[in-house]
Amino acid sequence: MRYQRFVALGDSCTEGLDDPYPGNAVYRGWADLAAQRFARDDAEFRYANLGVRGRRLDQIIAEQIPAATALRPDLVALFGGGNDIMSGGYRERTVARRVDGAVRALTGLAPTVVVFTLSDIARRMPFGWRMAPRIEALNAAIREAAVSYGAVLVDLWPDLAAHDSRYFGPDRLHLSEAGHRRLAAHLLASLDTTHDPTWLEPLPGVAARPGVAANVRWATQQVWPLVRGRIRNRLVGRQPGDGVLPKRPQLLPVTEWHSVPETA
Repeated sequence: MRYQRFVALGDSCTEGLDDPYPGNAVYRGWADLAAQRFARDDAEFRYANLGVRGRRLDQIIAEQIPAATALRPDLVALFGGGNDIMSGGYRERTVARRVDGAVRALTGLAPTVVVFTLSDIARRMPFGWRMAPRIEALNAAIREAAVSYGAVLVDLWPDLAAHDSRYFGPDRLHLSEAGHRRLAAHLLASLDTTHDPTWLEPLPGVAARPGVAANVRWATQQVWPLVRGRIRNRLVGRQPGDGVLPKRPQLLPVTEWHSVPETA
């Protein structure tokens, strides 16, 4: 099946962190890569990316789904939920309701909707096992909603690439260039669309295992700034992602890449 109006929704992963275009501050990511592939089959293909870093599913429902509805897509992909399970006010039933509401709304506006589970990110981080129950609960809700509403499911939980640090950026959370290529390949495969087979091949060699010094650097350079930012946001009543606009809010040919600068 050929798609002509593709809209990607979600958080920082959809936005493309940590996969900048070479020599450019604009992020690329899995959705851009998939759009480039779809565009090869149809000169009339158009693509929009509404993803904003830090956004939870309730914010995606309130902000991005109405914008997507106005674009009348025939293909929608949603990657979200990670910020919900890291929220200080996390409640399993609340997140499950958000997942159900988002998938239900999206399948009502587009004939093809793709959703993703999270990979086993807890294994890559010291004390990450504490997040495992939340990830598993989120994934269960996504799987159930996909079945209930007829969405296409890309189940990343069993992907062994989650255990290779080279697929992830310095924070061990966001995907690297190789990770985004792999995710794009999974998306394309789920829609029976050909893709570069090397994107799913294992990376050569073996990833180095982080030692104590590397874990300390990760905690001080990656984790602490995130925690500090969340504390500051809570004190001033600011939400993660406030002031950040979607990089590609309109349906455009994939040869036209537009970036909206981040504001304070």
